[in-house]
Amino acid sequence: MIRTLTLKPPYQYKMKKDADGYTEAELLEMLQNNRSEAIDLLFRRHYRFVCQAAYRVLPDGHLIEDLAQDVFYELWKKREKLNITTSVRAYLKRAVINKTLNYIRSQRMKFSDVEDHSHEMGMPATALIDLQNEELTAVLHKAIDDLPERCRIVFTLSRFEEYSYQQIATELEISTKTVENQISKALKLLRIALAKYRER
Repeated sequence: MIRTLTLKPPYQYKMKKDADGYTEAELLEMLQNNRSEAIDLLFRRHYRFVCQAAYRVLPDGHLIEDLAQDVFYELWKKREKLNITTSVRAYLKRAVINKTLNYIRSQRMKFSDVEDHSHEMGMPATALIDLQNEELTAVLHKAIDDLPERCRIVFTLSRFEEYSYQQIATELEISTKTVENQISKALKLLRIALAKYRER
């Protein structure tokens, strides 16, 4: 029996044909009707993006490839019950971020509750992100990549995934105070990295 796929807002994302000749709506309908070529096309379209989304939180090449592949495998398994109300890209990004956070929780990473006074250095978070110069932006992203793992995870979720402190605390099973301290630590280290760049 052929199922009817009901489009929900924002449907405009699903109506644009990609280079492979299918809209997102058509691919989702194919997926729900057990046509395996749909998952292959979705994989080709979005695999790189999904890997990049996970890598930003946890830069481990081999691990994020496994996580990304798991996301597509689960998309196929859930094909008959899919209810995507956003773009496929947004759905996959959220799926891989959740899977990455699940992995982090499973590793029981320890986050320090030690008080950090680096916020007293007066470096507002927005000042770090609002950079126009390409070279300076590259320096910033390199500095973020070089942050201690736990610190980078918290900072990335806050600044790039737009998680609130409470959401980060809940996802990582830590206190909001710890989140605040990790953000402060990140800002301190990024401020130092940017200061070194400007002194060159």
